[in-house]
Amino acid sequence: MKKLLCAILLICALLATTACGGQTQEETAAGFQPALDTETSCSITVAGSYDNFEALEAAFDRFNEVYPNVQLSDVKLDDYNNVLGTALESSDKPNIFFSYSWMVGNALYDPVFAHMEDLSDPALGIDLDCIRPGLISHNAEGRVLQVPVFSRTYGMLVNNDLFEKEGLSVPSTREELAAVCEAFREKGYGSPMMGYSLKSSSCFMNTLAYPLFVATLADDPEALALANALDPAAGEYMRPALEASKRLIEDGYIDLAECDKIEDNYTQVILRIFEGDVPMMICAGDTASGTKKRESQSEAFSSAPFSYTFAPIPTDDGVWFIDSPSVQFSVNKDCDDLDMTNEFMRFLITNEELNEMASVKRLLTPTADLALDPLYAPFAQVPAERTISPEVLGVTDPLTIQLRLAAFYVGNGALSMDEAVASYGSLE
Repeated sequence: MKKLLCAILLICALLATTACGGQTQEETAAGFQPALDTETSCSITVAGSYDNFEALEAAFDRFNEVYPNVQLSDVKLDDYNNVLGTALESSDKPNIFFSYSWMVGNALYDPVFAHMEDLSDPALGIDLDCIRPGLISHNAEGRVLQVPVFSRTYGMLVNNDLFEKEGLSVPSTREELAAVCEAFREKGYGSPMMGYSLKSSSCFMNTLAYPLFVATLADDPEALALANALDPAAGEYMRPALEASKRLIEDGYIDLAECDKIEDNYTQVILRIFEGDVPMMICAGDTASGTKKRESQSEAFSSAPFSYTFAPIPTDDGVWFIDSPSVQFSVNKDCDDLDMTNEFMRFLITNEELNEMASVKRLLTPTADLALDPLYAPFAQVPAERTISPEVLGVTDPLTIQLRLAAFYVGNGALSMDEAVASYGSLE
């Protein structure tokens, strides 16, 4: 009788777990509930600039557990930024497409924005509340045309084992940063901090200066207006950020000659810190996301692995978390099968799916689960009052370009501080 009872219970358990693609009935009830006929047949295409998007393709597979007859695919458009508008007008137009914050306010992308659906429409049932509020931008009419699927920030990869070996703590203020850099130098580390420095795009000088400049503008709406207008008078507002960046180089905490040997701001930055002799590597979160896949590419790391995290860069009064969207999705309101397209977006924009995609891609999730990946856990400790969302604040792309160029030119000595400040709005 006992064996018979166990057999019956086992069969019941198997039936429950196989009823809905491996989910129990309770899990199905608590999770995504289809709003359309699950036998619907159609095709949905996501257009973007990625060569491959394994994380999204995995989401496709999970969606097909509910809607098995919907064909989903992602395609890369060559020269994406220039051909997107044409693609949206074509007979083979995508249903969903990558969009970026820097497109906002650029007249060249007005035709692209004209195709975007308002994803905040309550009738669509998309749960925008699962995304950190600072990542959601509204246009002048209050509509949400872009939804982040990944986010990004600025910081530094930290070799935690080196800090432990030398009996030091990861700094959280400029004073602490100077102290640990001095300590590392005394212990024979030639460049306690490093970063990519060959070109202005993604140079470490900008990564150092940008959070401070944004923090300055956040406290002064008039200064922000001047900076967005590219008024030369706004140059003075970036002086403190430029000085802080330049000071780290002048104090000998960053060896510019050694940084110039790093040939790109992604793979080579990662492989350089994996050599194991750099305590802190300045970079953007997009670079940090590539670390896991490159551990096996580094002989040094493979033979002597170490613990590392991505942490905010200390400033005079603490750390800042610059919270920005990375990749955003927009829906082409003129696409075929719009109802099923919105159904997929409703499925995708949830804590579970966004976190799963972030885990696969190892990018920072746009949800509140900042500590989802231990790599980014230090940012979960930054207080809300030290978190700034440039896009919500109203920082525009032309402003960021001016700061990036100024930081690069001052950092490598091409311009003096006064020359860079006076040239704000005309740097190129």
